[in-house]
Amino acid sequence: MGRVRASAAAALAGVLGGVLLLLLGATPAHAEGYRYWSFWTREDDRSDWAYATQGPATLRPADGAVVGLRFAVTENSENAARPRQRDGFEAVCADTPPREGRKRVALVIDPGTPADAPEGETPPEPWEVCAAVAPDASVGDALAATAPPLRYDASALLCAVAGYPATECGPEVDASAPRAGADGTDGADAADGAGDEPSGPAGEDGVPFGLVYGGGAVLLLGGAAAWQARRRRRS
Repeated sequence: MGRVRASAAAALAGVLGGVLLLLLGATPAHAEGYRYWSFWTREDDRSDWAYATQGPATLRPADGAVVGLRFAVTENSENAARPRQRDGFEAVCADTPPREGRKRVALVIDPGTPADAPEGETPPEPWEVCAAVAPDASVGDALAATAPPLRYDASALLCAVAGYPATECGPEVDASAPRAGADGTDGADAADGAGDEPSGPAGEDGVPFGLVYGGGAVLLLGGAAAWQARRRRRS
């Protein structure tokens, strides 16, 4: 019986050691992201922004389409910040009458927040423009006609819209760093945006509250069990 109790106490010690290692190792890591122009589309005025699966050179929107661009630090497409404007095609292209042989594309351009801007740069105010372009024009063609100058890198990545940003092109950055307004709202009554970071209760130093609390409970219960085992061995 004493051996069984000793084995149980040893097993508990192993579990507690694992929990301690987990707690000590649960420090926030730097999440790698990129600062770049992301592309978005909307099916209609009532739908939300959807992350585009093509780039500006290959995405060829139909007449009446709405395309959004957002400059921000992005870890992945699921957490990417959406354009903050919600105007639809009718609002953006109200002053651009249809023309034969041309299609109209509403471009919603959001240069992002100062928190996401490259060092030493200030983002322009968000704007919208209606591009009247050839029927087979791409998003890149529409941007070139309405938001120059554009800048691309050697791999055809769109680096700058209307000259912003001035020099960099999709650099890798720390996506875990706090960025006020990076959730798409900019602290104002702007359109709903996609949060860059999942929210939830957390303990000190970013360790999830549930992990800290649960680990503490395991330590207390384990300590009580070990004390009971030692007491029985002595009696």
